[in-house]
Amino acid sequence: MVEKSFGLLFFLKQPKNSSGDVRFIYLKITVDGKAKELSTKRKCESSKWSSHSGRAIGNKESIKELNTFLDALEHQVYQAKRFLIESNKQVSAQGIKDVLTGNYDKKRMILEIFRHHNDQMKELEGIDYARGTIGRYEISYGHTKAFMKWLYSSDEDKDIRELDHEFITQYSFWLKTVRKCNHNSTVKYLANFKKIVLICVKNRWLPADPFSNFKMTKKKVERTALSESELRRLELKEFETERLDAVRDIFVFSCYTGLAYVDVQKLKRSDIRYGEDKKFWLFVVRQKTSTLSRIPLLVPAQKILMKYRDDPKCSNTGMALPVLTNQRMNSYLKEIAGCCGIKCELTFHIARHTFATTVTLNNGVPIESVSKMLGHTDIKQTQHYAKMQDYKVSKDMLLLEENLLDKLNKEIEEGAETGSAIF
Repeated sequence: MVEKSFGLLFFLKQPKNSSGDVRFIYLKITVDGKAKELSTKRKCESSKWSSHSGRAIGNKESIKELNTFLDALEHQVYQAKRFLIESNKQVSAQGIKDVLTGNYDKKRMILEIFRHHNDQMKELEGIDYARGTIGRYEISYGHTKAFMKWLYSSDEDKDIRELDHEFITQYSFWLKTVRKCNHNSTVKYLANFKKIVLICVKNRWLPADPFSNFKMTKKKVERTALSESELRRLELKEFETERLDAVRDIFVFSCYTGLAYVDVQKLKRSDIRYGEDKKFWLFVVRQKTSTLSRIPLLVPAQKILMKYRDDPKCSNTGMALPVLTNQRMNSYLKEIAGCCGIKCELTFHIARHTFATTVTLNNGVPIESVSKMLGHTDIKQTQHYAKMQDYKVSKDMLLLEENLLDKLNKEIEEGAETGSAIF
C-alpha cells in the first residue's frame, strides 16, 4: 500500500526544567497526515540551528559531524520506507519508526495476546461483557494453552506467525479427540480463538487469516421441550424429599417464565412488581445479553413464588427462590425425570425451550411477544425455539377443518333455500 503523502523534519525541542540555549534534536515523520516523533539523541544550540533546512549552522568540525549524522538518519528513514514497500507492508509513520528503532520484527506471542485480550474483557465486565462470556474465553484460553503443549510438547508460548491452516486443523482434531468435545462445542471454542487471530490480522501482525479456508459451520441441533402432558405430570408429581420438590418447583417456574438458570438464580423479590395492567410482572435484566425482559407472571409461577415466601434462604437474602448450583440442579433433574417417566435428558435449559414452545407459541402467543419476554435482541434467535409440536399442528388443522365444514354447511343451506343443487 503506497502512502498518499510523506514528510520528514528535524526540529529542536527544549528539555524539561531547562532554560538554556541547548535543545534536543527530534525527527518528525508524517505519513498521510499522521505523525510520529523520534529522538535523535543529539543536541544543538538554538542559535546555531536553521529551522528552514533542519540542520545546524556553521563550519566547525562538530557541526559538520552533526549534519552528516542527520543526513545518514534521513537516508535510513527512506530505507525503512522502501523496506515496508518491498515487504508489501503498509507504509505508516509508526511502521517507519518501528523499523528504525528495531521494534518492527518484535515477536508477538499467541498466549500473550490471548491473555491480554481476556484481561481487558475482565476490566469491561458489566460494561461490555457479561461474566459468563468472560468465563467462556477463560476456558478457551485454557484449551489453547493445553493444545499447544500437546502439539509442541512444550510449555513455551509461540510466535503468532506460526499460526496457519494446519494449526487450526490440528486444534479442531485435538478438541474432538483429546477434549472429547462435540462438533458444535468445538466450533464455539474455535470461534473464540478466531477472535484473537483476527485481532492479529487487523493489526497486520499476521499477513493472512489462517481460518480463511477452514469451515466452521454448526450442525443443526433439534431443540427439546416438554410436551403439555409431561409438564402437567411434572407439576402434579409428589416427592418425598424437599430437595427434589424444590428443584422441580424452580424448574417449573422457569417453564412459565422463560428465565435461564442464571436469571432465576439472581432473581430478587424486588424484581417482582406491578405492571401497567395492575398485575404482577417480572422485570429482569438478562445476564447474557444485558437486555430488559418484562414477563407477566402466570398463575403457576405466582403460586411457586408464594410457596417460598417464608423460606429462610429467601427471607434472609431477598432472593425469590432457593436456587442451587446449576450442576446440582441438573443432577437432581435427571432423578426427577426418572420419577416422572420423562425420557429426554432433563436439563434446566429445557425449561426455557418449554416456555417458548409448549407454554407460549403452541398456545397462540405471537412470536414477537415471545421474543420480547425471552429478552432476545433479534427475532431470529426466537425462531430457533419456535418448534411447533405435533398436537399444535393437529389443533390448527382441526380448526381449519371446522371452518371448511362451516362454509360447506352454509353453502348447502343456501342451496336448499334457492332450490339449486351443489353436486
